[in-house]
Amino acid sequence: MRWPLDRFAFGGDYNPEQWPEEVWAQDMDLMRQAGVSLVSVGIFSWAEVEPRPGDYDFGWFDRVLDNLADAGVAACLATMTASPPPWLARLHPETLPQKADGTRLWPGARQAYCPSSPIYREHAAKLVGQVASRYHDHPALALWHINNEYGCHTRACYCDVSAADFRDWLKNRYQDINALNDAWSTKFWSQRYDSFDEILPPRTAPTFANPTQQLDFARFSSDALLECFRAEKAVIRRYSDKPVTTNHVPVAKTLDLYKWGKEVDVVSYDSYPDPFDEKAHVLAGLSYDLIRSTRDGQPWMLMEQAPSAVNWRERNAIKAPGQMRLWSWQAIAHGADAVLYFQWRQSQGGAEKFHSGMVPHAGPDSRTFREVSALGAELKQHKEILGTRPDNQVALVLDWDNWWALELDSHPSTALTQMDALLSHYTPLFEANIGCDVVHPDTDLGKYKLVVVPNLYLTKDAENFKNYVRDGGHLLMSFFSGIVDGNDRVHLGGYPAPFRDLLGIRIPEFRPLQDDITVEILGEQATGTLWSEEIEPETAAVKGSFDFGPALTRNEFGNGVAWYLGTRLDEAAMRTLMNEVVTGAAVTPVLSGLPDGVQAARRGDFVIVLNHNTYEVEVRKA
Repeated sequence: MRWPLDRFAFGGDYNPEQWPEEVWAQDMDLMRQAGVSLVSVGIFSWAEVEPRPGDYDFGWFDRVLDNLADAGVAACLATMTASPPPWLARLHPETLPQKADGTRLWPGARQAYCPSSPIYREHAAKLVGQVASRYHDHPALALWHINNEYGCHTRACYCDVSAADFRDWLKNRYQDINALNDAWSTKFWSQRYDSFDEILPPRTAPTFANPTQQLDFARFSSDALLECFRAEKAVIRRYSDKPVTTNHVPVAKTLDLYKWGKEVDVVSYDSYPDPFDEKAHVLAGLSYDLIRSTRDGQPWMLMEQAPSAVNWRERNAIKAPGQMRLWSWQAIAHGADAVLYFQWRQSQGGAEKFHSGMVPHAGPDSRTFREVSALGAELKQHKEILGTRPDNQVALVLDWDNWWALELDSHPSTALTQMDALLSHYTPLFEANIGCDVVHPDTDLGKYKLVVVPNLYLTKDAENFKNYVRDGGHLLMSFFSGIVDGNDRVHLGGYPAPFRDLLGIRIPEFRPLQDDITVEILGEQATGTLWSEEIEPETAAVKGSFDFGPALTRNEFGNGVAWYLGTRLDEAAMRTLMNEVVTGAAVTPVLSGLPDGVQAARRGDFVIVLNHNTYEVEVRKA
């Protein structure tokens, strides 16, 4: 896809319907002053343009788009379907979503719709048809913004409409009820189904629901929302070939973003690091590397960030002077070609009135607006970065099927979470200024010198990893990997069965640790938390041990090397281990010898250096 602008996309969500028309002219003047080149517009306009079913009023919105075109500001035009108007719920209460315990979620907030509802989809498609047919050739239009933050609030729906849709999804997946019974292990607890008609979503039950039912429902829920996206995209394509996008919430397990990445022309992401968190920039880096990787490294859009404070945490910190600029450049360093905010003008009323805006309650005579305008001017000077990509030597493996399965109940430990696992492996790479992609297990791994696999509990196929190491690659894998197949059934013969020859070990039993209990790694001056296990080396060399047996192994396999770690190491020890693994794989940092807290990231021929400390440091050019 060709980037729709010849400059950085800089701007934010523009919601003029919240303000009288006399404010709109001032908005255009201030946008010019701030260097705004793109705004997302119409995201929450459904109730304004269709106040009654089939009664459309686009006159005011025509003026909004005309104003933008006259001001030289491009529009990321929303389909307006993110939040249905109250009349839809009044006329069709069956469109409302339902929680697992049967609680109905009512209008009065946003996203009050069941993703599987044919009535919601029908009304949404009609609206999209009106918007696309009216504005497909408008001079302000640069790209389409479908819906908004899918799954942010309604992550899944358990109503009868969703139950019927889930059954159809299962029929398509398994074809035969006996195949489903086999995949779901329904002989356990007398759960055998005689017909697909007997199956329900995993609603609140007396105890643990069937784990494969839960896994399939997570897959289905992501797909149900994706079908909503596809339906709107199909309507747009009748009228326009302009790029389409949709913005994703800060990394969550709700949607399989690798699937979604195939459906958009450009990936968009909403990022809200917490200024109170001293390591927020590390999580942000991981998130940006992931979102970029969902479309094979293509530049992406930072669709939302806060100019200063948000409104939805228990304590909402403002961004310190310069922090907004720093975090904006961090997104660019990780591949963003767009820096936008929520929102342009801070709301006077409503649930997000204390969420900062580019134009805050104080108006343009404010630190926030001055900083925003300075960044807008700065980005105009750096067009040469646009379109460039990183060329990373390290891949971190993530699979949404694994994420959903890993965090199911009735496991040896429910303290093991996917994001903690990713961060424990990503952080030492980030701190060493080593660029990283975040890839699906089926990705061609051949271009990477090192592949890091945190806790790949669900493993459908180990051959990709084996071939990678056999051909000379280096791999680091951590505990509780290779345990179950794609249907959450255990690989028998001793853990981790599909990886036993690759890793050169056999694990007969896990030893999860209690909270706040640590284990020493003898000879390594290290401690482990969360997990330990009994590891029996077969061909692997022992590189560190618990007092009861091996904790860390290294196995030569073909022309490559596979490491295995049987616990969650403390940060210092993980840094030491990663350094040894990285050195052995001949991985090089973007820049070496930088002070702590200074990040260097590469995009093409450009190196961007960022100081995440609260004090100045000196960096000398090599």
